[in-house]
Parts: sequence; C-alpha cells; structure tokens
Amino acid sequence: MRRTSGDGSFLRSLNEVAVLRALRTAGTPTLAEVAREAQLSRATTEVIMESLLRNGWVVEAEAVAGGQRGRPARRYAFRAAAAHVAGVAIGGSGVTALVADLDGTVTARAMEHLSPDLPSADRLAAVVRVLERAADEAGVPADRLATVGVGTTGVIDKAGGVLKSVALTDWSGIALQAELTARLTAPVVVENDMRLAVLAEHWRGAATGHDNVMYLHTGRRIGLGLLFGGVPYRGSHAAAGELGGHPNSRWVAFQHVMDYAMAVDPGELRAPSQAALFAMERAADGDDKAAAAFEAFARGLAEGLVSLVTPLDPDLVVIGGSLAQTGERLTEPIRALLGEVCLYPPDVRVSELGGDAVGVGAVRLALDHAEPVLFASLSSGTSAAPAA
Repeated sequence: MRRTSGDGSFLRSLNEVAVLRALRTAGTPTLAEVAREAQLSRATTEVIMESLLRNGWVVEAEAVAGGQRGRPARRYAFRAAAAHVAGVAIGGSGVTALVADLDGTVTARAMEHLSPDLPSADRLAAVVRVLERAADEAGVPADRLATVGVGTTGVIDKAGGVLKSVALTDWSGIALQAELTARLTAPVVVENDMRLAVLAEHWRGAATGHDNVMYLHTGRRIGLGLLFGGVPYRGSHAAAGELGGHPNSRWVAFQHVMDYAMAVDPGELRAPSQAALFAMERAADGDDKAAAAFEAFARGLAEGLVSLVTPLDPDLVVIGGSLAQTGERLTEPIRALLGEVCLYPPDVRVSELGGDAVGVGAVRLALDHAEPVLFASLSSGTSAAPAA
C-alpha cells in the first residue's frame, strides 16, 4: 500500500526513515527512484529530501545523464558521516577502540596493552581513555557518538553484566554496561566477544554469504562463536561457546607443539599459541620435526572440532585469533579430517579480520542499536547532529 504524507510528526518521521532506508539501499538514486523505493509520492519525497539535505543526512551526488537529452536528473546519496559509532574490544591483552561512520567504515582506531591481572577500576578507566583517543583521532567528540558497542570475554547477561570471566582478573560480577554508561555520554551495549567476532566475519569477513558458521578463536585461550540463521547464538544462559572454564580449554592438540618448542628451545617458556607459531615458523624454514609437530597439532585441533561440527552442522568454520596467520598450513589438515568423518563437511577458512574481529563486531552491534534511534528521532530534532 502506498504511504501518504501527513501533518503529524510521527508520520513525517516514518516517511523520513523510509527515504533514508531507500537511499541506503539504492546507492545514488534519483528522486523518482527514492519515491518508488520508499512507496511515497514524489511531492512528499521532495519535501523530505530537501529537509534531509539541509540537516546534513543526505548529499547531492554527481548527476549522470544516462544517454538522455536535456538536463540529467539530480541524484542523492546517504551521508554516512552524519553520525558515528564506536566498537570496543576488551580482552586479555588489552583494549582496542574503533570509530566508524554509519556505513561501518572505520575512520579511526586506538589501542592500549593491559595486563590480564589489572583491577577492574583501572581497566574501565583504560576503556574510556582509549575510546576518547580514537574519537579524537576521528575528529568526533566522544560525547557525540551515537552508540558504543563493547565486546568482552566472559558470560554476558541481558543487562550487559559480566556473570563470569576466567580470562580477566576482577572482571566476574562487574555490571559492565552500567559502569560504562555512568562514565560515557553515549549509550552503551555489551556482548560476548566471540559472538561479536562471528558476527563481524559474517558482516565483513570470511563468513560473508554464510548463515551457519562456527568461529574458533585460537590464541591465549580457546573460544567459540556460533552463528545460526545469520544470528549469533547465545544459549540458554548466554554461555554458548564460552570454553574458558573447560578442563581441556587449551586442547591436548597443543601438546605436540609445546613438546617440540621445549625440546628445541628449552630456555624459552611459551604459551600454547606461541609454541604453535614457533613450530610453524621453523617448519617454513625447512625443519622436518617442526613440520611434523605442527601437522600433528593441526590434526589434533581438527579432532577436537569434529565433536562440535558433527552435531551443529555449520557450513563454514572460521579460524581466528593469533593462529589465523598460519593460513593453509593450519586449515588444510583440518579441512581434510572433517572431510573424512563428517557427513556434510564444512569449508574451513582463516579470519579475514584478524585481531579486529571483535572490534568490528562491536561496531556492527553499535550500528544495530543506533540506527533505529537516529532515524526515528529525525523529525523531533533529538538525533545526533551531523559531523562537520
């Protein structure tokens, strides 16, 4: 049914949202194309477009004649820089903040390395500090950010609190969303880091075009993110994929590379992921024992994945974390074993987002929460003002 404009601010707001969504979908459409996509009359669309142009939400794009005689039709584009959001990743190694426009294009980033044993008050202060630094680099005052999305390790409840975290000291029980909301002007939303990582890979990474995905984080810890039907899976207690407290959370597969590293270089104490990278580097230099150790490690990792892949039936497994840099040397043995034992073996790829996966997922989370508020408040004048 065709919508018609009205005098009420609510209807005007709906019409403005329809025009903005049409612009974002169509790219650089003409006025007639926007009206058709938004199901509005041309006259209503023209009035709304002029208002959006004045307020900085829309810009006039370069006109294209398209082979027609006479003056080419005016074209318009959504101005993604009209507002900004931020994505923050809080992990065992520190804090990273990304600032992005409404198209999700990252315009600035900042990070700070932190000890996992840092007191929670100091970690919260670091989050604010890093976020303000990223916002300053983007030229956007932190208090003008539309929403801040936050991803952190641990079991996260519906209120954005950390029910339990085994990776960070003094982090269990902290009301993270409430604590950051008290320190920041922008609205804050919090989610588990692995769910945001798999969301990010689905949005902008290796899992684009796949709706049933398993994301395996391999680094200081083993973590799992699950995506079913294009939506991150939380589980009954928001603990899906949280493997940090599992007795085999480091997986026995790492023993192969740990033993190798200790035998070759006993004077250096390495974490499991560091031992795997050490073996991979030595294998690349022609060390046969290193190659055998890394092959056994990859095969063991695949054996651990079988018990997860078989019942969950994903169409793709994405390997993230520090071991993603090993590429095909890691994915090929995993892909081969899954092909041997799974009825419908999934493809296996390394992350395309690397260490930014959680931050990019936090940006997507922030956009999902910011857009309805920004668009719905256009006519009331309460939305964030466009950036200069």
